[in-house]
Amino acid sequence: MPEDRPLVIAGTTYRSRLLTGTGKYRDLEQTRKATEAAGAEIVTVAIRRSNIGQDPDEPNLLDVLPPDRYTILPNTAGCYSADEAVRTCRLARELLDGHTLVKLEVLGDEKTLFPDVPETLKAAEILVRDGFDVMVYTNDDPIVARRLAEMGCCAVMPLAAPIGSGLGIQNRWNILSIVEDATVPILVDAGVGTASDAAVAMELGCDGVLMNTAIAGAKDPVRMARAMRLAIEAGREAFLAGRIPRKRFASASSPVDGLIGP
Repeated sequence: MPEDRPLVIAGTTYRSRLLTGTGKYRDLEQTRKATEAAGAEIVTVAIRRSNIGQDPDEPNLLDVLPPDRYTILPNTAGCYSADEAVRTCRLARELLDGHTLVKLEVLGDEKTLFPDVPETLKAAEILVRDGFDVMVYTNDDPIVARRLAEMGCCAVMPLAAPIGSGLGIQNRWNILSIVEDATVPILVDAGVGTASDAAVAMELGCDGVLMNTAIAGAKDPVRMARAMRLAIEAGREAFLAGRIPRKRFASASSPVDGLIGP
């Protein structure tokens, strides 16, 4: 039976295994309501696209998602080089009074938004050495995931499918290999489209799921946020319970011994 271990990231224990983004919502009020419905405790913020104090004349995201209630996870969305990502993380640390937990993503191109693995490795090495707690977005390659953990990243976040695609987990065997080899938390990041996708990730043994578009892009984001929260909980319970093995033929639910004869 799998061990029911808590989710611990950079020394902090979290009850919720659903991490949510803050982009693409209609307004800050919808962002707040969806985040609350999701039950998220960690929320990602794209430093290059969101105001968390850089512009005093614009609405501040931290007014609706205060740091004393949520763990703010600055991310490097939109960065296409290691240098760019490192600069963004250092800016976030200044804006958030020495905050060191960051989500690193270094993209390879605008069409696929796949990670640039060499640049990701380079940035991760610099950030870890600089004292950051790095949660890193990467591809679903078990070897790369292992390397990032060995470098000192506090969580590895393989994609399920391209960012914003909603395709769900396209290679569950790779995700399973990453989970089985893990020495740090593994969280699926990118590609989730609906609640069943989140449940599958958790049934594979992932420690959590991070999503944005699947909730913010839904027709009813707040209701979808609730659905995702329940899917995460159900998937985790199913993983801990241990599913029955798949069989080719039927297996009777009721015992056949002792049946009354004709």
